[in-house]
Amino acid sequence: MATYLDKIISDHRAWARSDTRRTSDLLKLALDSGPCRGFREALRGGGVSIIAEIKRKSPSKGELNSALNPVALAKSYEMNGASCISILTDEKYFSGSLDDLSNVRNAVRIPLLRKDFTVSVNDVLDTKLHGADAVLLIVAALSGQELAEFYGVAKEVGLDVLVEVHDESELARARDIGADLIGVNQRSLATFEVDRSKAQVLGALFSAPAVKVCESGISTADQMRTLAQLGYDAALIGESLVTSRDPGVSLIGLLQAGRGDI
Repeated sequence: MATYLDKIISDHRAWARSDTRRTSDLLKLALDSGPCRGFREALRGGGVSIIAEIKRKSPSKGELNSALNPVALAKSYEMNGASCISILTDEKYFSGSLDDLSNVRNAVRIPLLRKDFTVSVNDVLDTKLHGADAVLLIVAALSGQELAEFYGVAKEVGLDVLVEVHDESELARARDIGADLIGVNQRSLATFEVDRSKAQVLGALFSAPAVKVCESGISTADQMRTLAQLGYDAALIGESLVTSRDPGVSLIGLLQAGRGDI
C-alpha cells in the first residue's frame, strides 16, 4: 500500500529524471561558490539549540500559514535566538521554493538547511548553489549507494549533511557513512503520525562525535526539557512556530526551557 513518502519520492524522482542539466557543470559552479556558514557547529553549545523552520503547509495537516513571509519570519527567528533556519523548498507538497531559500540567504547571517526530498546529485548541488549551508538526506528514501554518494558530494562542496533516521536500522546506515549530524524524526513518513518515544529510544544509541537533533512534534517547554535530559544538541521545530501568534516569543520560551532557564 502506497504511503505519503512513496508518492512524494516518486514525484521527486520523476522530476530528477527530467533534469537535463549536466552534473559536471553544476559541480564546478558549486565548488566555485562561496563558503558555507557552519551549520553543524552552530548547533553545539549550551542547552538544546533550535533549528527554526519556515513551512507553509504539510501533506497531513494542509495549510499551516500560507501567508507567511519567509524573509520576515527568518529575521524574527534570527533576532530571537534560533541557531539555524530550516526552509522547506518542496513546492507541490509544502508550498516552498528555492526562491525562498535564496531570499532568506540574503536576509540573515545564521546557517540554513534546505529541507527537501533529495534524490539526485543535482539536488545536492542546487542546495549549495541557492545558498544553503546544509542538505537533508532521508535514509528511508535512499538506497545505500545513493546515501553514500550524495553524502560524499555534499561534503566535497562544503555542505553539512543532516542525515534523518526513524529506526535503529536507519541509524546504523547513517553511522556506516560516517554521518556527524543525525536527526531523529519522530514523525513517521509513512503515516505522518508522531511517536515521541523515538527520541528516547534512538537517542540512547548515539555515540560521539555525532551532533544529535530531534525533529517533529516539539511544541512545549516540557518537551524541550526532556530533550535536554536525553542529551540532544538541537531540536528542529516548524509547525508550532509557524502557527504561533508570535513565533519570536514562542521561540524564546522554547529556548529558555532547553537551556534549563524555566
